[in-house]
Amino acid sequence: MMDDRTRYEAVSSRDARFDGAFFFAVVTTGIYCRPSCPAVTPKRANVRFYRTAAAAQAGGFRACRRCRPDAVPGSAEWNVRADVVGRAMRLIGDGVVDREGVPGLAGRLGYSARQVQRQLNAELGAGPVALARAQRSHTARVLLQTTGLPVTDIVFAAGFASVRQFNDTIRQIYARTPSALRAEAGTGLGGARREGLRSGIPLRLAHRGPYATAAQFDLLAAEAVARVEEVSGPPGRRTYRRTLRLPYGSGIVAVDEAPAAGSWLEARIHLTDLRDLTTAVQRVRRLFDLDADPYAVDEALAADPGLAPLVAARPGLRSPGAADPEEAAVRVLVGRAGAEELVERYGKALDVPCGGLTHLFPEPGVLAGSAEDPALRTLAAALDDGVLRLDAGADRDEAERTLLTLPGIGPRTAALIRTRALGDPDVDPYGTPGAERWRPWRSYAVRHREAAGDPYGD
Repeated sequence: MMDDRTRYEAVSSRDARFDGAFFFAVVTTGIYCRPSCPAVTPKRANVRFYRTAAAAQAGGFRACRRCRPDAVPGSAEWNVRADVVGRAMRLIGDGVVDREGVPGLAGRLGYSARQVQRQLNAELGAGPVALARAQRSHTARVLLQTTGLPVTDIVFAAGFASVRQFNDTIRQIYARTPSALRAEAGTGLGGARREGLRSGIPLRLAHRGPYATAAQFDLLAAEAVARVEEVSGPPGRRTYRRTLRLPYGSGIVAVDEAPAAGSWLEARIHLTDLRDLTTAVQRVRRLFDLDADPYAVDEALAADPGLAPLVAARPGLRSPGAADPEEAAVRVLVGRAGAEELVERYGKALDVPCGGLTHLFPEPGVLAGSAEDPALRTLAAALDDGVLRLDAGADRDEAERTLLTLPGIGPRTAALIRTRALGDPDVDPYGTPGAERWRPWRSYAVRHREAAGDPYGD
């Protein structure tokens, strides 16, 4: 945990490593910024620190126009933490508050709405509604400034309940109207931009620090399940594409390997229902592990003499999660060839195929009633009836305990599911001797060894 003195040092040095980990606000200007904001460093007496953008907004501050603090990666803390606050933050990111309200969030966490509200306010300075509101405003700004979508479409794509709520929120957070925000993009909304929209909503998926893109795309290519996923193009300029099953409909996402001009990956998302945008983005971010803190991970693992050369060879290596945790669990159990067979037999065909992408991965309910493998049927039934939960806010320990009660799932399979489906950064499925020294980043250590072709350390 950082104290305010350390935070101010990070602000004074414009240290981008802490973007998203905290925000600072300036009482004399009424704005809040990311730590790396290029503006003149304010006097310490005029600075206030906040754990989240929502807390800064609740304090009456508006987002800086220069550094765009709402566009930073999410805090790596929420990936690591397994307590109620960490789980709540992952669920809010997945759009649960927008879809189910605070009662739905509380129900998934197993607490009362009042308890969740109290814990989030006490630790983060903002409750679930304010946190979801901050996320909606960021999504709206991105859509206003990067697409030609009509404002009425943006309202609901961002998760707002009404145009009035949308207008009021944008004015409060950005101190300008939606039309003024759109004009700031400076590129107009002519025919070329509207034509571009037909090829998907363009997005920049921000990350902090180095990103070992080649290793990530190598893994995705090796694991790709036909009809659901594909990787095309030559090394260094590959594109990963996959279908998504989402709360309101389906989608297709494409992410480019080619390095961007800044700390982000270029992506495009096609959706059958724009209300799924926030959820789709968060699930892709988990798949690519974009909210990780590579500085902390690499520093810790490089202290191990056996891992140091691997870390030096692949700085910023990520431990990928899953775009669909239920799909990930099934794929761990049956393998790539088995997953392709399941898609061919039970997958739902897209209304409009796109290249080699023709299907959605079969839902657990379908597999529970149709699959031939008893272990798969049992796993699918547990997922379908809610006995086993693998959503963004699932209790990881409880999920692993449930997995170990299912026939055909041993400790290694359960650990692999915990790593990928639940995005746990601290799992060693192979029982490596001495792996305790890698905590809390055992999943990353395993990925380094896998990328080097030696997961068992032989």
